[in-house]
Amino acid sequence: MKWETFGFANPHLLFLLLLVPLLASIRGARGAAPAVVYSSLAALQGLGKPRRSKMGGSTFGLLLLSFLTLVLALARPQQGRTLTHVEASGIDIMLAIDVSRSMLAEDFTIGRERANRLEAVKQVTEKFIQARPNDRIGIVAFAGRPYLVSPLTLDHDWLLQNLERIRIGLVEDGTAIGSAIASTANRLRDRQSKSRIVVLLTDGDNNAGQVSPATAAEAAKALGIKVYAIGAGTRGYAPIPVRNPITGQIGYQNVKVEVDEETLKEVAKITDAQFYRATDSKSLSRIFEEIDKLEKSTMQLSEYKEVRELFPWFVGVGGALLGLHVLLAQTAWRRLP
Repeated sequence: MKWETFGFANPHLLFLLLLVPLLASIRGARGAAPAVVYSSLAALQGLGKPRRSKMGGSTFGLLLLSFLTLVLALARPQQGRTLTHVEASGIDIMLAIDVSRSMLAEDFTIGRERANRLEAVKQVTEKFIQARPNDRIGIVAFAGRPYLVSPLTLDHDWLLQNLERIRIGLVEDGTAIGSAIASTANRLRDRQSKSRIVVLLTDGDNNAGQVSPATAAEAAKALGIKVYAIGAGTRGYAPIPVRNPITGQIGYQNVKVEVDEETLKEVAKITDAQFYRATDSKSLSRIFEEIDKLEKSTMQLSEYKEVRELFPWFVGVGGALLGLHVLLAQTAWRRLP
């Protein structure tokens, strides 16, 4: 893991660095200290051009550098990083998505383009998943029978990839609502979580499977699982694409599609949840937003800050520069009268 931040524990001491240019200016203005002191230099002034020593000189430069690094050491430079541990929220969610042929009805929109129900549902479901990064979420798709798309997981990138692969026609047609509820409840049965919910989305009535929706709902309630039921699609007739068997061209046929609202209301009531009706993309989005608000749990967030002290390095450099100054002042840079 990389170190993320750099700072000083005592930043106010950095104001001492303002002394560096001040001392250098004073030393430069005065020039180097004389090796021999005369009572007067008036007699020697005309022997050459007046020259002023360079600012600070080499030995004084080492002293300034040593002072600078030691001030930085006093300010205690540090590198730090924050380690954050987020525990799962304790809410397990199974999504049951209808993939029967009626979900091809194009009575929804994405942007300004007409879209079928499944495409709209997948788009809204994706946003719902992204808004709940700390929940375990799984997906079951169903038509004439349910099948597992993804088990409960916190790996939402992988979950979204599986959501995208949902297609109509992978299993026999039909609408097995009761079997879908039973399948999702079974996936949640052994989970030790604060809250377990099923979000059931369908556009038809129960016409397949061996389990009635009411019976499956009673079983879910016994397990402490809520079933939020969503009926999707316009009321009455909806345009469904139909391929011409002779020409192969795609046309549209208005087909009457009925949502069994009474059954879905009963399922939601039995499990102490709610029923919703989504007749267009906007209402579908609002429903998922409302479910998102209803099923919230406080996350447990643990944060640790790790700091690495750097001042020993600055002390070492400052001490080395000071030692070098003393050594050179007594050898190569020693001044003789």
